[in-house]
Amino acid sequence: MQFNLFTSFSENKPKIDPGDLFEAYLLCRKNKRNTHNALAFEVDYEHNLLRLANEINNGTYQPGRSIAFIVNNPVKREIFAADFRDRVVHHWLIAKLNPLFERIFINDSYACRTGKGTHLGFKQLDGFIKSCSSDYKKDCYILKLDIAGFFMHIKRKILFNSLEKLILKNYMAEDKSLVLEICKIIVYNNPAQNCIIKGRKSDWAGLPKNKSLFHSPAGCGLPIGNLTSQVFANFYLNPFDHFIKTTLNIRYYGRYVDDFVIINNDKEFLKSLIPKIRSFLQNELQLELHPKKIYLQHFSKGVKFLGVVIKPHRIYPVG
Repeated sequence: MQFNLFTSFSENKPKIDPGDLFEAYLLCRKNKRNTHNALAFEVDYEHNLLRLANEINNGTYQPGRSIAFIVNNPVKREIFAADFRDRVVHHWLIAKLNPLFERIFINDSYACRTGKGTHLGFKQLDGFIKSCSSDYKKDCYILKLDIAGFFMHIKRKILFNSLEKLILKNYMAEDKSLVLEICKIIVYNNPAQNCIIKGRKSDWAGLPKNKSLFHSPAGCGLPIGNLTSQVFANFYLNPFDHFIKTTLNIRYYGRYVDDFVIINNDKEFLKSLIPKIRSFLQNELQLELHPKKIYLQHFSKGVKFLGVVIKPHRIYPVG
């Protein structure tokens, strides 16, 4: 008799919904179908999904080994590619949490959100400049800032405590405890301790230590390359977004991961924000502004953001 994933799950009454897990698998298959791990999983996907679900339900699930490698375009960056079965879990978890995140995120955080990618980000910034300058007729200034070694300095304890608080208060489904458990496993997993190196160690030459998970401070760091890392990073900075928008009462603000811009008619006012922003990041999130990436210029000088240069009446790719 052919094995049926859904019949088997129904009979065993698992904690994890089989339809949710299968949908997560389909998303991974769509995006990573030609990778070796994806092909190996797909050969017997029903059995592999059942085994994965059983591990999650009986509390024995642990992430497998990631593959670490370096990419050089558009910038040099360290990537950790999770095993395919772990990517299934990542998609399952984010599908559960995204509705909660979307209720609390501001409109103008653009990373890893449906309909809110890089194109919207630079179009919004262009619109902010036009509006603030009254269609380029008044002076306005652009403050662009960056967080030093952002992913590698995310405090896992702060992140998990924030996730736990949000889930306990706002997640109403019956699998709440399971969602919390998987969150904890993923947040506290450090793939650098048990990874497979793809390429040569010399590939890491020239990569600053604050951009490598191998050199992250104890208790810090999320691997670049995981869906959960991208979404959790956005969630980690959500309090900062609300600090900017509500506490500082900033109208023209947008953020993509750790790059953010503020537009205002008063240059001195923008200068005065820098120590306030630095203090909030240090005290609340234990992050540091990048000292060499503070840009404050008149809008006529243009600004680089999300791979384009924005100037009055024109937007063009960074060349």
